[in-house]
Amino acid sequence: MKLYPIRGGIHPDYRKDQTSEKAIVALPMPAALYIPLQQHIGAPAEVLVSAGDLVKKGQMIARSQGVISSPQHAPTSGRITAVTQVAAPHPSGLPQSTIILEPDGKDEWADLPEPIADPFAADPHTIHDRVAQSGIVGMGGAAFPSAVKLNLGTQKKLEILLLNGAECEPYLTCDDRVMREFPAEIIDGARIMAHALGTPKVVIGIEQNKPQAIEIMTKAASAFAEIEVVAVPVQYPMGSERHLVQAITGRETPARKLTADLGVVVHNVATARAVHHAVRFGQPLVARVVTVSGGAIREPKNVLTPIGARIADLVEFCGGFAARPESVVNGGPMMGQPLASLEAPVVKGTSGILALTAEEINNHPTSPCIRCGTCVTICPCGLSPVEMAAFIRKDKLDGAAKLGVMDCVSCGSCSWACPSHIPLVHYFNYAKGVLRVLENEQRKSDRVKTLAEVHNLRIEKAAEAKRAALAARNPAPTVPTAEEKASA
Repeated sequence: MKLYPIRGGIHPDYRKDQTSEKAIVALPMPAALYIPLQQHIGAPAEVLVSAGDLVKKGQMIARSQGVISSPQHAPTSGRITAVTQVAAPHPSGLPQSTIILEPDGKDEWADLPEPIADPFAADPHTIHDRVAQSGIVGMGGAAFPSAVKLNLGTQKKLEILLLNGAECEPYLTCDDRVMREFPAEIIDGARIMAHALGTPKVVIGIEQNKPQAIEIMTKAASAFAEIEVVAVPVQYPMGSERHLVQAITGRETPARKLTADLGVVVHNVATARAVHHAVRFGQPLVARVVTVSGGAIREPKNVLTPIGARIADLVEFCGGFAARPESVVNGGPMMGQPLASLEAPVVKGTSGILALTAEEINNHPTSPCIRCGTCVTICPCGLSPVEMAAFIRKDKLDGAAKLGVMDCVSCGSCSWACPSHIPLVHYFNYAKGVLRVLENEQRKSDRVKTLAEVHNLRIEKAAEAKRAALAARNPAPTVPTAEEKASA
């Protein structure tokens, strides 16, 4: 397949060798699991259990609310000890509603939905419903409910299901290991998703720095003519769905549009494996592979982790800290978020936990911009970071919006390359957050205004109907014409 260049990009230090040859190992079941109701983009799940309830593995303990939402399931069997507030895996460390489960050591499965005997003969809605009920979200980090994306085939004409195996973040190797250890499950999940979407072709994009994964996945896909494995250049942020689509198809996603508008839907390789388990065995998403790495970790590993295990549990399983971490990051070093507490739990979107030393972070004091233009050159979205930052520093967010700050994918390339060490991506994340709040408030205001206008119109119509009815019951007396008076 012909590949197309993507704009800008960088080449951060590799750092994957710490775990790339480490096979996936299972975390021993912790003493308690902390399952947040909000592990996905959209509305939080609605709790279905109370303290004291006994649950089994795979049992739904919180149901989805609305179209953009996802349910939560018990990662093992045991007793619910509380539904309370626990620190979120977020830089703020603010608490969020969380179900606390005390495992009973039996790991006993609940009665699961019947496997779909022949997924390729099943109606696409059946696949969609099973994925939705299984609580599967995008496992590349975005955590968007997967069933919503699987429904795009009913709304748009789709040509390609693109599986993202690029994993361009330094340190992270969880997707690499999943591809190397479970290729048949990924291929089967991909074929099932393609059937649900109605796409005739499946492409699996893997960065060239994963030769074993490329070879293994190519062999697993060889029996299916509709599946192609493509080795893409090692260029951060190749793992961004927009840039992976552009590299493979040559199509650039317009601002504020979806890749589906170009006929391409992107899912992560681990998501495909989760779909395989949901459809073939009725198993919901209750665990995921997490890369635990960084210079401060004594024994870096790829760990199969039950959802809800604490970050502290993973660190302890990996031998604890060999050195004092300057920062503990949820995700990769480029787009990940610093963690305020090791008590925060692993969630469905947790791809990595990195304990980084001061040398790895390489912090420098910020100095004035020298107008070198490096950030403009390397921005993969074709934006002008230096100009957007200037507007944001002056709190002129409308100016930054006009320059396209909402199209920034927060890859961090500009901050990484800046010789003045200006935290540009922090400015942009701040601006995008404020602009989204303002947009939501404006949308809410417009909605209230529309409802008020409809209400007033309804009252006016009711009053008019009342006047008409009154006039019909009490017709006004008629005045005789001149002719009628003369004849009388």
